[in-house]
Amino acid sequence: MSEELEAREIAAEQAYVDEVYVQMEASARNARALAKEGHSRGRLGHEGGLVERDAMVYQAAKRLAQLDAAHEGLVFGRLDLAPDLDPQPRYIGRIGVRNAEHDVLLIDWRAPAAGMFYQATAAEPQGVVRRRVLRAEHRTVVGVEDELLDDSAETDLPIIGEGALMAQLSRARDRSMHSIVATIQAEQDKAIRAPGKGVVTISGGPGTGKTVVALHRAAFLLYSDRRRYESGGVLVVGPSGVFMRYIERVLPSLGETAVALRSLGEVVNGVRATRHDEPAVADVKGAARMAEVLRRTARQQAPGSPTSFRIFWRDDTLVLDPQLLGRLRRQLMSQGRRNRQLPRIARTLLDAMWRQVRGERGRERGREAFDEEMLSHEGFLDFAATWWPPLDAATVLGWLRDPEFLQRVAEGVLTQEEQVLLTKSWAADAALSIEDVPLLDELRYALGDVPRRTDDERDLDETGLLEGGVDLQELSTAADREFASGPGWAPPTHRLEDDTYAHVLIDEAQDLTPMQWRMVGRRGRTASWTIVGDPAQSSWPVPAEAAAARAEALEGKPLHEFHLSTNYRNSAEIYSFAADYARRVGLDADLPDAVRRTGEEPRVVAPVDDDALEAATREAVNEIAERVAGTVGIVVPAARRSEVNAWLASWPERADDSAGARAAIDSTKAPSGEDRVVVLTGLDTKGLEFDGIVVVRPHEIEDESATGRATLYVVLTRATQLLTTVG
Repeated sequence: MSEELEAREIAAEQAYVDEVYVQMEASARNARALAKEGHSRGRLGHEGGLVERDAMVYQAAKRLAQLDAAHEGLVFGRLDLAPDLDPQPRYIGRIGVRNAEHDVLLIDWRAPAAGMFYQATAAEPQGVVRRRVLRAEHRTVVGVEDELLDDSAETDLPIIGEGALMAQLSRARDRSMHSIVATIQAEQDKAIRAPGKGVVTISGGPGTGKTVVALHRAAFLLYSDRRRYESGGVLVVGPSGVFMRYIERVLPSLGETAVALRSLGEVVNGVRATRHDEPAVADVKGAARMAEVLRRTARQQAPGSPTSFRIFWRDDTLVLDPQLLGRLRRQLMSQGRRNRQLPRIARTLLDAMWRQVRGERGRERGREAFDEEMLSHEGFLDFAATWWPPLDAATVLGWLRDPEFLQRVAEGVLTQEEQVLLTKSWAADAALSIEDVPLLDELRYALGDVPRRTDDERDLDETGLLEGGVDLQELSTAADREFASGPGWAPPTHRLEDDTYAHVLIDEAQDLTPMQWRMVGRRGRTASWTIVGDPAQSSWPVPAEAAAARAEALEGKPLHEFHLSTNYRNSAEIYSFAADYARRVGLDADLPDAVRRTGEEPRVVAPVDDDALEAATREAVNEIAERVAGTVGIVVPAARRSEVNAWLASWPERADDSAGARAAIDSTKAPSGEDRVVVLTGLDTKGLEFDGIVVVRPHEIEDESATGRATLYVVLTRATQLLTTVG
């Protein structure tokens, strides 16, 4: 095809794209005018005007956000159908756009009318003669890629390019995941447009696009039932903060912003944990039996709280001894979550004390006088507030730092060795780990929220102590205390009732521990789900236990399963290398077909002793950085991460590096503008991809944990173009 013809086609598409942008800017002006009118309505000074203002401003703001998010690469597709079906081309884009006469200029990619853009194939063209992908930079069309799907149709449409998918696969990566909305394949589209109810599972080997397909599914659900999913919320959970930063631009680029993106260390509102425990510790904290340890913990008397109370009233000595207090605690626990019993504490204690009143003077005074005197007695109030204090989860988790306390609640559940591991991990100055967050959540639900006086009248009426306007003084103050005592704990506005979502999307689901499944399961009890994973890449050593916790979280929900079979990420050479490793070490791996060849075989640099390791690593990174335009990952054993980061910081200053290598590492940026070279552990690479990967000491990555071989397999499948292993 001549360059002149291609230039003519690009110019024609540019004219159409310009028309769409003009109309989109008109829509933005209309939205701003709507917002301005809404503010004017608010000045009417009555309730109706305020309601109208809020509705108009909200709708205007939402439309402006949608228009802003879709601005880049707005128009990306065109369908030319058989003339008897539709003589006019259909343009597909990130959002729908109409002109002033309400004619459709651009079809939203999620709309049913756009379905054939992804579903039509040469075997089943569905009336599509030519499918065209427009490649754009900002507002400028820089190329087109065509597929002739119905070669039996009589047409003079030109066919240009080598195919949009292969062009997409060959481009340089940066530090963010991008939308594949222009190149979604038919098997991927089926998963994206699956039924909205129940559970959709998306499985497949490395590089099959599971993550990005799941994110496009979230965007599709928001489009198809916006009221349900925007009001209830969509939660996307990924394995790490690195991964969440990698994917955070995908949904906004598809016009969706009403989504909560959380790593596993951030699922609990207001909590953020970024460090992993050592594998042996993580295995204990993630085990299902930890739920029983935490259930027992939540029922224990608060360490340091009083164990008895004695007071003389009229002719009687009233005693709350340890045995009686134990019975009262069990009675209260049987009525519901611990914190929810706070309004009942004073009544329960006073009932037990009044039953001990035998003297004539006390009986003559009566119960009302007794209650009034006790509720004004500083000693009683102090006892009640400290015997049953309002508790937050971080404080209760802190009780387990005491080895004797841990031994008591873990008896028959955890071994002595496991208890020692936990005690060491909870050193006094240790911040929360990612593996601690599900334990914190378990305790939140075991303890319950502290009742607020504003919850409803029942919270106060249950005390039975408000006759005559009696103030609970210290008890009321304590009951309203905010959750703020533990490190990393959530603000008081985050309550259990705020945890649920309308849709929950879990990526890298094969890595979730049983305790993590319990945590995310609470967020999706009434939700629909999308679950993405590959069992061969699992870092959890007891799959059956995790499967049982997952089944409990999803109980009763209909299941729709989708399997992706084509590896779009790796070159065939790289994936063959990774697949050979999986077979050699006995992984039961799903091995998809890689569709792209580069002629670049993976390079193995071995053996290398410790003295030469830095130089060999630097040489490997220099070579890849000079040959690829995008990102380079250096993947290291966790114990070597700080060491290799220090190497990387010093390399641009080394005189023995070539000028080209120094520039590649030091000043050249990825397409996103971020640094090109990054040091990661094996677990950090989950869900990510790079143009080139250098793996340092792969056998040490294998040896890090019981699932080290699966982790190394993941690492070997992260590169799109070049792969080198060192040592």
